[in-house]
Amino acid sequence: MKDKIFGVLQRVGRSFMLPIALLPVAGLLLGIGSSFTNPVMLETYGLTGVIYEGGVLYTILDIMNQCGSAVFSNLALLFAMGVAIGMAKKEKEVAALAGAIAYLVMNTAISAMITAHGGVESMAANTTTSMLGITTLQMGVFGGIIVGLGVAALHNRFYKAQLPQVLSFFGGTRFVPIVCTAFYVVVGIVMFYVWPVVQTGIAALGGLVLRSGYAGTWIYGIIERALIPFGLHHVFYMPFWQTAMGGEMMVDGVLVQGAQNIFFAELASKNITHFSVSATRFMAGKFPFMIFGLPGAALAMYRTAKPEKRKVAGSLLMSAALTAMLTGITEPIEFTFLFVAPLMYAVHCVYAGLSYMLMHIFNVGVGMTFSGGIIDLTLFGILQGNAKTSWIWVPIVGIVYFFVYYFTFYFMITKMNLTTPGREADDEETKLFTRSDFKAKTGVGPDGSAPTNGGFTDPTSAMILKGLGGKGNLSDVDCCATRLRVTVIDSAKVDDATLKASGASGVIHKGNGVQVIYGPQVAVIKSNLEDFLDTAEADRVMDSAVAAPAAAEKKPAAPATKLKDSTLAAHMNGTVIPMADVQDEAFATCVLGEGVAIEPTEGRLYSPADGVVENIFDTKHAIGIMTADGTELLLHIGINTVQLGGKHFKVHVMQDQTVKKGDLLISFDMDAIKAEGYLLTTPMIVCNTDDYAAVKPLSEGGEIQIGTPILAVKG
Repeated sequence: MKDKIFGVLQRVGRSFMLPIALLPVAGLLLGIGSSFTNPVMLETYGLTGVIYEGGVLYTILDIMNQCGSAVFSNLALLFAMGVAIGMAKKEKEVAALAGAIAYLVMNTAISAMITAHGGVESMAANTTTSMLGITTLQMGVFGGIIVGLGVAALHNRFYKAQLPQVLSFFGGTRFVPIVCTAFYVVVGIVMFYVWPVVQTGIAALGGLVLRSGYAGTWIYGIIERALIPFGLHHVFYMPFWQTAMGGEMMVDGVLVQGAQNIFFAELASKNITHFSVSATRFMAGKFPFMIFGLPGAALAMYRTAKPEKRKVAGSLLMSAALTAMLTGITEPIEFTFLFVAPLMYAVHCVYAGLSYMLMHIFNVGVGMTFSGGIIDLTLFGILQGNAKTSWIWVPIVGIVYFFVYYFTFYFMITKMNLTTPGREADDEETKLFTRSDFKAKTGVGPDGSAPTNGGFTDPTSAMILKGLGGKGNLSDVDCCATRLRVTVIDSAKVDDATLKASGASGVIHKGNGVQVIYGPQVAVIKSNLEDFLDTAEADRVMDSAVAAPAAAEKKPAAPATKLKDSTLAAHMNGTVIPMADVQDEAFATCVLGEGVAIEPTEGRLYSPADGVVENIFDTKHAIGIMTADGTELLLHIGINTVQLGGKHFKVHVMQDQTVKKGDLLISFDMDAIKAEGYLLTTPMIVCNTDDYAAVKPLSEGGEIQIGTPILAVKG
C-alpha cells in the first residue's frame, strides 16, 4: 500500500510538469513587460524618452505584460488540462478536452449554488472570485488539480467503454467528456459546501507556516531539495506557491493566494514599493546555491580529478555548472552527488535550506517562474531594482556560498576518497550522472516503483523488447486477438528463446514481420510494452541482463475440481475444417489450444454454448467466451482480419453479457472481406486445453449447421 501511494504521488508530481513548464515563458513575458512599463523603473534608467505610454514600444511591452498575466490568472484551468493529460494512460487529447469541460462545468455549478444562496454578498469575505467570467469559490490551482485528477481517473476507466448498440456512437473516447460533465456537476454542488471548510483549514495552515519564521523557511528548503531524488518535490512546493498555504495578500484590491501568485500580482502592479518577502521566502533561497554554490562544488570535483582525466572532467563540470547558473537546472551535479556519495547530497540539502533562511533574514524579495538561475534573477531581481527586491544580497551570500561549497566538497572528496568525475579507474568512462543512472543503481525514481528484475520495473516487457532486438529494432507494434504483431528492422536480431522465456507459446517469422503468440491476454501485454517503450529503461535493455519474470509463488491448494465433460455446438454454418488444415501456423499447430474450424457459408458467428462474453476485441474480429461449464473459448473470424481494423464487422453483444447457445455474436460482410484478400476460416479454440483430459472434434469435414455438436471436451 505504501509503495502504491508513493507511486501515485510521483505520477501526480510528474503531471504538474506540463503546466509548470509554461511558467518560464509566461514569466518572461510578464517580467519584461511589467518592468519596462513601470514608471519608476523607466525614470530610474532614463528610458522615459524611448518608452512612453501610447508609443509603439510601450504598447508591445504592455501586450507582453498582459499576455503573461493571462497565463498566471488562468493557471487553474491549465492545471485541470495538464494534470489530466499527465495522468491519462492513453488518448491524452481526449483527457485534455474533458479536463477543460469539467473545470467549466464545476465552476458553473458552484456559481449557480452561490446565486441560489443569496449571491456573493451572502458569502464570507474573500471566499469568492471570478474565473473566466464565472463567479466561483476561491479555490486556486487546487480546483484545477481536483478536476485534473478526477478526469484522469474517469478517463482511464471509461475511454474504452462499450455502450449498447443503440448508443454505440457515444462509446469509447466520446463517453469520457460526457461522464466527466455529469460527474463534475455533482462535484461542483458538493464543493460549494465542502470547500469553505477546506479553505479555512488551508488558511490556518498557511498562518502556521507564516508564524514558523526563519526556522520554518530553513526546514522548507531542506525538504524541497531532499524530495528531488524521489520526484516528489513538485507535490511539496506547489501548495506553497499556488494556494493559501503560501500566504494571502491584497494586491490592488484583489485577494491573491499562493506565494508565486502573490509575487507575480505584485510584479504586474505599479503600486508596490517592495515585494512581499513572506511570499518570496519560498523561492529566493534557490539563487545563492544554484548560481554560486553548485559551481563551487563543481570546481572542487575538478580540482580533485586525476591530472590525466582533468580535461575531460573539466569540460563536463563546466557545462553542468553553467547550466545551473543560467537556468537553475541542477540535475547533472546533484545526481552525481547522489550516485557517488549520498552524504554529499545530504550536506547539500542542509546548505540549501540555510540559503532559503538567509534570503528570508536579509529580506530578499526576488521571485521566480521555475528555477533559480541568472535569467530569473535578472528579470525578477536586478531589473526591478534593489529598492523593491534587495537582490544585492544574492551575490553577497552567493560568493560566500561558492567558497563554502568548494571547501566542504573538496574536503569530503579527498578525505573519503569519493569517486567523483575524473577519479574513476583508468578503464572507466568519466561522466556526470543523471536521474536515470541513480534510479538504475538504487531503484529510487520518478515512476513510483522499485525495479524488480535487473533494474527494470516491468521485467516482462523488458524481456520482450530484448527478444525483439531492442527499441531501435522496432518499426511497428500491434496485436490481434492472440498475438503480438511486430515489424522489425532486422529480423536476424530477434531471439525466439528470449521471447518464449517471456511467456510466449510460439514465434512466427514472416520476413520482417514477427508474430509472438501470447493468447487472449495479448492486448494487455501490448499496452504494457508500449508504456515501457516510453521509459528511459527501454534504452538500456540490450546492455543489461534480463532474467525471466519470477513466477508467482504458488500456495498449497486443495485438490483441483474436475471440469465437467461438455459438448460445444457449431459456431456458424459452413464446412468443418480440421485445425491442422487452417492456413495459419499458430492455429494449425494448436499453440493456443485444441479446437476446430469452420469455413463459413454466411456472415454470422453464434455462441457455441451458454456462457459469458469475457472479451470483445477492439477490431471486432474475435471474441472470448467463458462457458457455464468452465471452458475458455476463443472464436476468431478469418485469418489476419485484425488488419481490417473492425471494418465489415458488427458486434451484437457486450462484454460481460450472458449469452445462450445459438445467440448471434457477430455479423460480418463476407464478400467485402474476401474482396480485400482475407480468408474467412474461423477457428474455435479451447484456450484452457491443458485443464482437460481430451479435446476432440466430432467432425473432421463436411457441411454443418449451427447448433450441431462439433467439439467434445473431456474433464
